[in-house]
Amino acid sequence: MRYLSRRLAHGLLVLVGVSVLSFTFVALAPGDFLSEMKLDPRISPEMVAGLRARYGLDQPLPVKYVHWLQSVVRGELGFSFAYDRPVSALLWPRVINTLLLTVPATLAAWLIAVPIGAWCASQRGGWVDRLCGGLTTVLLTVPELLLALGLLLFALRTGLFPVGGMRSPGLAESGAWNTSNDLAVHLVLPSVALILVNLPILIRHVRSSLVDVLAAPCIQGAHARGVPPRRLLFRDALRAASNPLISLLGLSIAGLLSTSLVVEAVMSWPGLGPLLLEAIAARDIHLVIGAVMCSTLLLLAGNLAADALLYLSDPRVRADQP
Repeated sequence: MRYLSRRLAHGLLVLVGVSVLSFTFVALAPGDFLSEMKLDPRISPEMVAGLRARYGLDQPLPVKYVHWLQSVVRGELGFSFAYDRPVSALLWPRVINTLLLTVPATLAAWLIAVPIGAWCASQRGGWVDRLCGGLTTVLLTVPELLLALGLLLFALRTGLFPVGGMRSPGLAESGAWNTSNDLAVHLVLPSVALILVNLPILIRHVRSSLVDVLAAPCIQGAHARGVPPRRLLFRDALRAASNPLISLLGLSIAGLLSTSLVVEAVMSWPGLGPLLLEAIAARDIHLVIGAVMCSTLLLLAGNLAADALLYLSDPRVRADQP
């Protein structure tokens, strides 16, 4: 448990560092939430100065940071000037929506990538391996923005899926079953976009890990003893290659979160992505920092889960701990 405790302590240090850097960069950016009010002739300079004092925008940067930390302790994560309410009340529904999109996409990407990558590794140099390598290369060259726009165009031309959003209008009182079906239909396009962006990277890593393992003497000896190829591939070789794949899980979560911000903004999914863009455009400093901190927290949670799986699956990690 000391291993996981150290990982948790490192994660807390990362959170502190991200909060300091985010607060500094956002606070040092030119302008603030009240800058545009100065251009309105109907608003007097005295009123703008009073609002700046009310929101604490005239205070030094260290004082602002201390006040923000006090609001974090209270569970508020600061105060949103644009929405006139605590940041936490705005973030948690968006975090749930982001998790609702990214968690199924992560599971689906891994469930697809592991058998395809293992198959390509077992057919190394064959036509299956070359075809899969070509397809993954094509997918890697397509930007996630272009991919999301292409899927939206497909939905618009075919009418098979709704174009953006999370729910259809008029379904608030349609019953739980109809609401769930409508949500599942809206999930298809953004989930497919996330899967297609991350799938080629996962397939290539799975293939690379298994190619090295399949060439190991122990696997070659098991093959010579007559162990069935499918059992050898998916039980013995995959278990031997689990360490780098578990480590890759944390990195894939990071990539999926960064990609989801773009996909959410393009497809109007009400997650952290659109909220962060709105906060940046409005120069809502506490909302920007809160969204960045939530993204960092989700990333650290994914890495901590990968570290826990690695700790449980590899006795060498446990043996190295004092």
